[in-house]
Amino acid sequence: MSNANKRIPVTEERWKELNELKEAGETYDDLLAELIQDHQRYELAERTREVRDADSEELTSLDEL
Repeated sequence: MSNANKRIPVTEERWKELNELKEAGETYDDLLAELIQDHQRYELAERTREVRDADSEELTSLDEL
C-alpha cells in the first residue's frame, strides 16, 4: 500500500465522535481500519442470520448445484 495521505472532509461533530473512539496512541488510520472490520463482521453476521432464517423452500439444495 502506498504511503500517500488522503484527506477526508468530515463535520466538526463527526470529528469529535471519531476522536472519542480513538484510543491513546492509535492513529485515525488504525481507527478507520477497526471500524471497517467491525462493519464487515456485522454485514457477515446479518447475511448469516438471513440465511438461517430463510424458509428452506427459498434455499437451493447443494445436490441441485
